[in-house]
Amino acid sequence: MRPGLIFVLSSCLLAGLGGASGACREPAPAPRRTADIVLPDDGRRLEGTIGRGDTFASVLDRHQVPAEERQAVLDVVETAFSSRQLRAHHTYSLTLSQDFRVRELTYRIDPDRFLQVLPAFAPAGAAAPARFTTGIVTYRREVALVAIRGDVDRDHPSLVAALERAGEDVGLAVGIAELFGGDVDFYRDLQPGDVIEAVFEQVLRDGARVGYGDIVAARLTNAGRLLSAFRFQPAGEKPAYYDAAGLSLRRFFLASPLKFEPRVTSGFSYRRLHPVLGIRRPHLGADFGAPTGAPVVAIADAAVVSARYTGGGGNTVTLRHAGGYESRYLHLSSFGPGVRAGARVSQGQVIGRVGATGLVTGAHLHYELLRNGRHVNPVAEQKRNPPGAPIAAGEQAAFAARRAELDQQFVSAVAAPNASLTN
Repeated sequence: MRPGLIFVLSSCLLAGLGGASGACREPAPAPRRTADIVLPDDGRRLEGTIGRGDTFASVLDRHQVPAEERQAVLDVVETAFSSRQLRAHHTYSLTLSQDFRVRELTYRIDPDRFLQVLPAFAPAGAAAPARFTTGIVTYRREVALVAIRGDVDRDHPSLVAALERAGEDVGLAVGIAELFGGDVDFYRDLQPGDVIEAVFEQVLRDGARVGYGDIVAARLTNAGRLLSAFRFQPAGEKPAYYDAAGLSLRRFFLASPLKFEPRVTSGFSYRRLHPVLGIRRPHLGADFGAPTGAPVVAIADAAVVSARYTGGGGNTVTLRHAGGYESRYLHLSSFGPGVRAGARVSQGQVIGRVGATGLVTGAHLHYELLRNGRHVNPVAEQKRNPPGAPIAAGEQAAFAARRAELDQQFVSAVAAPNASLTN
């Protein structure tokens, strides 16, 4: 069982009706995996996967549903959801009686909905209806509160690896990285012995995780320092995150213009050997190694000065921030939606994607920071990031109570990782 601490917060039941090189060959049909489960009354439930080219008729025929029964199902199902909408690899289930009569047919449309076909029942004396009814139903979902701990070590040196060992995935890692993005560069700063703890919402369907809700609280022990994040909603305001002292986690600058695992391949220097030109010249920024297409985000709220091709710099975005700061992002493969001169962008908004345009040897992001028109070392400048604004005086008692409650949940998670918080 995955380490974790779960209790159900709420549940809802919503129901409604409804060129590559080489020889070119047709892709092989998707495998039609089928589980055949015998029911207590000797009926059967068959669970399978739609293959390329499948139709409702071919699925029913494959499971030996009699022609008359098959046609009765098709008469209703094709009008509600055409076979042309079936997608390979999506799952279905078919429940049959001993004589191969259809008791239920379901097909997973998407993570939120499924198609359901059931026998129709008419009151005594009523005109004979269609043999079956069909509708599109919303899956039952639950939101569970989960507490986990991830340990960074030599075998799990990154945020993603530590959380994957704890049973979570990259979606949670991105959320935690965004919380601490003003304090931590998750590539340079993590080291063996660091610990990540989080209390967060999981969205469950039939007991299986299908997504994440809000991160309620998180703690990161990094190089002996403890960083905390508590979600709290002051009266009349939107929820926000605060540290243990009640200071906003929103910093003026993010620690990096890349999400959470940037790699500095070349730092700020006044005499760097240029890899293409072969001469020494100033390198007034930091280069981050990242794959083509990786999202690049604005380090702070800003106005877009320009978003254009600049010769050796390739596709470049220049942003103007408060306090006399300006940031530049070079060699992009593309610009973010709506990023053009005169537009406003928010801290953390995607402004482009990593590329290899301009005078470069490979894909990377060149990032520059200027203060009052002069280049400064962006890594060193970020470390002087001032703390966030404090929570309002009138909200401090409520915040302290909420923080104490969440601190206790962290303690419970360590003491009994599989116990329910409600007991």
